[in-house]
Amino acid sequence: MAETKTSDQDFLEYLIKALVDHPEDVKVDRKVDEMGVLLSLKVNPEDMGQIIGKAGSTARAIRSLVRIIGLKNHARVNLKIEEPEGGRVVRPRREEQSGADLEDLKL
Repeated sequence: MAETKTSDQDFLEYLIKALVDHPEDVKVDRKVDEMGVLLSLKVNPEDMGQIIGKAGSTARAIRSLVRIIGLKNHARVNLKIEEPEGGRVVRPRREEQSGADLEDLKL
């Protein structure tokens, strides 16, 4: 059974492709259950920063727009942004880095 695209899915795909550098890697999956509609977004790992934005502001705005589209269609729509594999890099804490630097500076 082929799933047809809906207005919320089309809108999200159009919006994200306009924001990212790799629009060919944008993929939107749609699932409907008793809680409403869940849109899952996958993008190229290099584009995650553009989608999330500074302090999550862009992601928050995208979620708001998707909810508005859902209200228009009498549905509760939520957005899940899939994190790519190897997406998070654990960096050493600032105190660990500065401790070694202070020892080198002893007079």
